Amino acid sequence: MKKSMRIAVAAAGVLALSLSACSGSDAGKKADGKGAASEANLTVWAPQEDQTDSNAWLPKMEAAFEKAHPEYKITWKNAVVSEGDAAKTVNADPAAAADVYLFANDQLGSLLEATAIGELSDEGMEQLKKQNSETMIASVSDKDGKAYGLPTEPNTWFMYYNKAKFSAEDVKSLDTMLAKGKVAFPLSNAWYYPSFYVGAGGTFFGENGLDAKAGINYGPKQEEVTKYLVNLAKNANFVNDVEGAGLGGLKSGTVDAIFSGAWDAKNVQEALGDNYAVAALPMYNLGGEQVQLRSFSGSKAAAYNPNSKNTKIASQFAAFLASDEAQKAHYEIRGTIPVAKTLAADSTISKDPVAVALFEVIANNSILQPTIKEMGTFWEPGENFAKAIVNGEITESNAAEKTTALQEAFNK
Repeated sequence: MKKSMRIAVAAAGVLALSLSACSGSDAGKKADGKGAASEANLTVWAPQEDQTDSNAWLPKMEAAFEKAHPEYKITWKNAVVSEGDAAKTVNADPAAAADVYLFANDQLGSLLEATAIGELSDEGMEQLKKQNSETMIASVSDKDGKAYGLPTEPNTWFMYYNKAKFSAEDVKSLDTMLAKGKVAFPLSNAWYYPSFYVGAGGTFFGENGLDAKAGINYGPKQEEVTKYLVNLAKNANFVNDVEGAGLGGLKSGTVDAIFSGAWDAKNVQEALGDNYAVAALPMYNLGGEQVQLRSFSGSKAAAYNPNSKNTKIASQFAAFLASDEAQKAHYEIRGTIPVAKTLAADSTISKDPVAVALFEVIANNSILQPTIKEMGTFWEPGENFAKAIVNGEITESNAAEKTTALQEAFNK
């Protein structure tokens, strides 16, 4: 699963910085009578790429925040912790963790259990609702409806293709594509293949992805979907995308389309050159009915630590990192696609085919990747099931039996 980019953490340095972050912040003086210090030490955790020098995104946003809030005098202490490593690093000692950090939203349940993530203020909720689709709002929400963190970028996948091989009309149908060229799809990857079941009515923990009692349901057409996947795996024009087979095939000309995320945009552009094209997710033919693929969708988000001595400033800065201004700057500096729907019509972003595809998938072709801890029971058996399809162990004749057994295993 490619749910977030992993970056090594210098543990000793991070711990030293984090300890000084929250313990040192009591030097701030409460001056406004609202629990906010006019002077504060704030530690912020973010990926290495966002803080390489003073021209990197994080330092620029800190400077912009200071300019917007001249009433504060802030000493910044930045440390390298990627979004994917946030929960385990925060949970090691929540009281000594950073005041503000970025995290992948599938870690929300763990952060809540550790009491290490702060609830949004009324202003934060207003910003969340203004900027985001329902799926993105749900990505940072708990079962009680309260929200924690503000999305800064989307985390889902879509399609890249060779426009010399497929037309814009062709890529609306997976079956049409398979009839005309080679299509690579990560069928044995548990983050990708559920899109076939979800499109046909399957659900993960209810309609909102937060109902643990609802369990995992592959839907009313689960047997037919499994049979479709069995035949897909045997199709001569299908390539199971493992260990870079899809991207490698694009480079060599032996593959004409792959399914991946924004992280592969540069590599795909280099592979396809003038034939580079991007689209949202196609439909597939299930017993004569056109079914829309629907991916898991999540976010990376900015949050503040409720254990901080300066929660007001910390929460304000976390919200600033998710602002339209900050998301657009992230795009301009690093090419990070924004999640804010309020930026969809921006003159620059609206011309980016990856951004267009992402906005379409988030709005119409995806469901929330559940953040509740019960989702952890899915990944290993889900992947084993998919590998059994690819390896031919699951067939049309045993599809019903194997799919039913999988669901029983999920929901014990």
